[in-house]
Amino acid sequence: MFPFERQNKIIHLLDQNNKITVPELSRILDVSISTIRNDLSALEESGMIKKVHGGAVLLKSEEKFTNFNDRIIRNIEEKEAIAKEAATLVKNNQTIILDASSTALALAKELHGFSRLTVITSGLYTAIELKDNPNISVILTGGIVTTNSFTLEGILGANLIENIHADLCFMSAKGFTIEEGLTDFNIYETELKRLLAKRTNKLIALLDHTKMGVISTASITSANNIDLLITDNKINKALYKKFQDAGLPVKIAE
Repeated sequence: MFPFERQNKIIHLLDQNNKITVPELSRILDVSISTIRNDLSALEESGMIKKVHGGAVLLKSEEKFTNFNDRIIRNIEEKEAIAKEAATLVKNNQTIILDASSTALALAKELHGFSRLTVITSGLYTAIELKDNPNISVILTGGIVTTNSFTLEGILGANLIENIHADLCFMSAKGFTIEEGLTDFNIYETELKRLLAKRTNKLIALLDHTKMGVISTASITSANNIDLLITDNKINKALYKKFQDAGLPVKIAE
């Protein structure tokens, strides 16, 4: 098991138990206590947990996942399932938009088998993932690169965006509700996302279950502008029914 996989399991365990001890983690994950301590140190440095006497607790602050490397390992299994489902919608010869989210990066990894694909993205990691594929043309939106982000923010690339038209746009966010639509905590990134969401035939939201029912700082787009929401099978059943009752198409990735 790779360190990031083990650390993701630690986060899942803390989600369920709030606090867990080093010996418990060592037993559950079948690794040494020193390995667990190294994992906890790495997670604490990234702002995801706090080490306490004999173990760790999960932090709940809004800022916890602003570092992109932290977000990559968060709910990785759910993101990969969502990405695989999203990839079934893509066809050769299409132009698609991927935002700079970690879920969109997971989708980018599913695109290598396509040909004559054009990908427009605001994510540097996404562009790097696809740049060596001769069958995929990659266009970066332009903007400001922020610390720890690997994301292009702001509307410096507005002229380019206004002159593109995509078949599909895949977008994630910090939160989603029927009432407020897609919302995010980074106002500069939401400016860019608003522009991208308008330049596509279909807008597809990629959101794991932890984003449901959450309202963040800035609005990206309303729920009625979303053509399809893809989520994982841990979605709250009451929320799922609410989305269906509102007429929002929802696809559950298994």
